[in-house]
Amino acid sequence: MNYTESKEQSAEILRAVLGTMGHHDAPFNPITFTLWYEHIAGTNQSLTQALEQALVTEPRLSNDTVKRLFSRHVAGVDHAEMERISGDFQRVMGGMAESAAKTGDSAGEYRDQLQGLSQALEAGDTTGATPYIKDVMLGTSKMELSAQALQTQVNASRNEIMRLQSELSRVRNEALLDPLTRILNRRGFDQELAAMMQAQPGPQGAHCLVMIDIDHFKKVNDTHGHVTGDRVIQALGEVLKQTVTDPAHAVARYGGEEFAVLMPNCQLDDCARMAETIRTRVKSMKVRNKKTQEVMLTVTVSLGLTCQADGDDAATLIARADAALYQSKQGGRDRVTKA
Repeated sequence: MNYTESKEQSAEILRAVLGTMGHHDAPFNPITFTLWYEHIAGTNQSLTQALEQALVTEPRLSNDTVKRLFSRHVAGVDHAEMERISGDFQRVMGGMAESAAKTGDSAGEYRDQLQGLSQALEAGDTTGATPYIKDVMLGTSKMELSAQALQTQVNASRNEIMRLQSELSRVRNEALLDPLTRILNRRGFDQELAAMMQAQPGPQGAHCLVMIDIDHFKKVNDTHGHVTGDRVIQALGEVLKQTVTDPAHAVARYGGEEFAVLMPNCQLDDCARMAETIRTRVKSMKVRNKKTQEVMLTVTVSLGLTCQADGDDAATLIARADAALYQSKQGGRDRVTKA
């Protein structure tokens, strides 16, 4: 998930998140923070729905519930990175708590000094009030310093929390990428597909899906080895990134040698042209021997495409695109089939 909020927007969300976290039993850590941030920002609809259902039976969410919701609706992240960010987050919150406690102690002393001065003045004891006046003057200075220290700590903590938010975003984005091709992995595809299905297409468009499979990929691995097979997969990933350039569209490695392109709010003919462009570019792709630069092999892909129809959900859309892909395979491969 990419966080696109401006600095001002994220600051507003941050304040709401910190306030909300205090009303629940889950600890103040990056998992809890990310959960509430995405809910309040409105960027994760499946999470929001699950969260609202959980709140019906558990008004104060526990740590176990938060972890469960995070696991199901927020991308998994590298545990070592999460531990590091968690330690930083707890350090920041600990510093804020310490500064607040010191300011609270100073406020208590200041209240006692004011009360003593008030009692002396009520009793008309001007001589006895003198030491209280001195204490109040010193207390006022101390309170000012404590308040300034708290404000400084709050400002520093706000900046640090914003940095940690950026770190969380980076780690989460890494978790959504396929390490071999650097395009979306299956989890990233599922999230993008869910978001696409929830959005309303324009009056002249529809949400389209292209499924792509490398032809005879097992033969590539058996003949040239898995290292070459990985190079073919990487090369196809590059073709997809260079061909699908609309920022509203998304490419993903669906699994193994199968890939997918999500094209929201698109016309079927435009989708078909994109699929045909991918097919021809892959066919012209040449995998060379790194030492001799001789062409080792060329590959082709079969593609199936479809657009969302009334009553479709994610599963039926994928199934229809897969069926079209199967028709391409059965029809001789290296072709595009529309369903």
